[in-house]
Amino acid sequence: MSVSHIEIKSLDELLLMRRAGLVVSEGLEAMCGAAAVGVTTGELDQIGRDVLARNAATSSFLGYGAEYGAPFPGVACISVNDELVHGIPGDRALVDGDVVSIDFGAIVAGWHGDAARTIIVGTADPVDVALIEATREAFWAGALATRDGNRIGDVSKAIEGYVKRLPTRYGTLREYTGHGIGTEMHMSPDVPNWYRPRPTPRLRVGMAIAIEPMLTTGTHQTLELDDEWTVVSRDGSRGSHWENTVAVTPGGAWVLTEADGGATRLGDAFAPLAD
Repeated sequence: MSVSHIEIKSLDELLLMRRAGLVVSEGLEAMCGAAAVGVTTGELDQIGRDVLARNAATSSFLGYGAEYGAPFPGVACISVNDELVHGIPGDRALVDGDVVSIDFGAIVAGWHGDAARTIIVGTADPVDVALIEATREAFWAGALATRDGNRIGDVSKAIEGYVKRLPTRYGTLREYTGHGIGTEMHMSPDVPNWYRPRPTPRLRVGMAIAIEPMLTTGTHQTLELDDEWTVVSRDGSRGSHWENTVAVTPGGAWVLTEADGGATRLGDAFAPLAD
């Protein structure tokens, strides 16, 4: 895939994407903070709706997929335990020990932001804590490889390399990947979380990608439920999802969906256009 097929943003357009990213950050913080025993996934989704309305933003997710006959009914994908991604919010009440992944997207002035977090409700099992930490740190490994002149394959290699060096073996989802993002939520290029030795697009200033490791405590194999959205692990293992929208700037990377832009984790690679 050549760079000509990938949307390159002006620096002013990346600034607009930052606005969408900050709405996503606010929504995720609010929903994660409200997740507690007895709260339903539908109630969390309503919090996301309130954040969008408060910021005059619209949802990247609501109605997505309508052209295929199964429009997504929420503003957030909320996946619990063995539900890995694309969980539909509804009447399910959270219980103690649940592992909850929340994926949220916002549109501001025609530009998208997309990010996900995974949390534990109530009592935390050390196995689940380690799983979430591994997924989060795999994201940061990928973000550190996101710079002008590198290739998408370098991002994939950094993510996979981090996961493989861990003392615990995790499954990395292969059917679901990160992606380009900008005037649409899902754009070229795909950003796999595993490395294959093949030509991949070169990263350039003005590109924005959603990096999103998805790990399980078991294998990478998945099933899609009859609702045509919810993806579960085939072996019943729990999963974790960590995602951010990352822009390539002249000086490095800017994490558009983190409140601090990634300053605390990127070090010398942190290169905001304005914050």
